[in-house]
Amino acid sequence: MATIPMTGGFAPVPEGTHVFRIYNVDYNPTFGKLVVHMVTAKGTTHREYFSLMKQDGTMNDGACNAFSFFAKTTLNNFELEEIDHTDLVNHYIKADVAHEQTPSKKDEGKMVTYAKLSNFAVADGFDTTPVEK
Repeated sequence: MATIPMTGGFAPVPEGTHVFRIYNVDYNPTFGKLVVHMVTAKGTTHREYFSLMKQDGTMNDGACNAFSFFAKTTLNNFELEEIDHTDLVNHYIKADVAHEQTPSKKDEGKMVTYAKLSNFAVADGFDTTPVEK
């Protein structure tokens, strides 16, 4: 009989300051949804979500401002006026990670932990040796 190895399950990026490498960016221009897929040197993954468009089809200024700062910091170019979402792939960004717990919407009485990123800073690579996956 074949066996399937088990993992420790999903765990958010630990609290503290981390450097992330962006390995993929999904963008749906119809709905203004952008997802940035990132990984730490230790192999822990994280996704940042940006809703660039409101439900009524107008631009979400707050999300656009947040994404603009994120992208300009990632690319270390604060003069940018526009980018293709794929320009972010294989670039690095440093951020502080804090955990926030909120009640689960699916399982009453259960708490869900989210990793919130803040204090973005320019990074030109990992500050530790990456772990091979």
